[in-house]
Amino acid sequence: MQKKMTYLEVAKAVLESAATPLKATQIWDIAVEKGLDKNLKSIGKTPEMTMSAQLYVDIRDRRDSIFMKASSKPTTFWLKARENELQKGLESLMQTSKINHEKQKSRGFHERDLHPLFVRFAKDYFDVYAKTIMHEKSKKTQSGQDKWNYPDIVGVHFPFNDYSEKETLELSENLNRRDFKIYSFELKVCLDFSNLKESYFQAVSNSSFANEGYLVVFEELDSEVFDELRRLHSSFGIGLIKLELEPTESSVLLPSLVRNLDFKTIDMLVNKNADFREFIDTINGDIQTNDKRRIALQYYDKLLDDESLEKYLSEKGLLG
Repeated sequence: MQKKMTYLEVAKAVLESAATPLKATQIWDIAVEKGLDKNLKSIGKTPEMTMSAQLYVDIRDRRDSIFMKASSKPTTFWLKARENELQKGLESLMQTSKINHEKQKSRGFHERDLHPLFVRFAKDYFDVYAKTIMHEKSKKTQSGQDKWNYPDIVGVHFPFNDYSEKETLELSENLNRRDFKIYSFELKVCLDFSNLKESYFQAVSNSSFANEGYLVVFEELDSEVFDELRRLHSSFGIGLIKLELEPTESSVLLPSLVRNLDFKTIDMLVNKNADFREFIDTINGDIQTNDKRRIALQYYDKLLDDESLEKYLSEKGLLG
């Protein structure tokens, strides 16, 4: 019977044969390719982040750690026993990073170009109907006053699809347990220490009205950034979503704290922003209709199928 391994033992096995320092996600991907993941004692929902966290904590807390940080931006890991090989590996890594950076720069996509990709994930994962909020449609106020009032995307989950029988839904309604839920999503192309705090507290501020609030990031997270996000999450409860080009590969890394709706804030947002007013009007209409076949889809962001989404991403330069 094969001995079960820890995450750190898996990382050691991968780094022993690596040609260059690796990011935690790369270590995990190689481990999966080699079948080492099957030797783990247990695997959680976000093994890449578990790998990152365990390496980071091991290096931080243990003087005799066999691991070392090879670089900070991006964070890569290496074995102390191979430290004399590090310079050559870092030169190769920096060249690769430079090529990837130039490729990303040349694509020139904007944050809102990611919205259809996220809308598809939100429907698949949360069963949410989503709507982009155009901040520029808000009533003019004193400069900066409304900067953090509105999330990039809002969403609503209806209970219509939660139960297969109409009698069950009717009973839920009669018992005043209609499981409607409103979501708030703040989307960022990338998160690093230059924009982390502002982005996080923007999400805290503009999700105050919702049942659940999330910060969404597209580019890969540095392990120290994720460590800070976990610390903030324990205090403020904003969830974290990693958005991928393939919707089925996107994931919730940190769940949102569930709160009651803040109707005073909702009232203020309805008064100030036309998109938000339309969103609330649409929800009211759909609740009264009480039929999943008659949801007013035209008032939510369009949901793209696989073929349409791939074409869209290609047109926006998001596909390689």
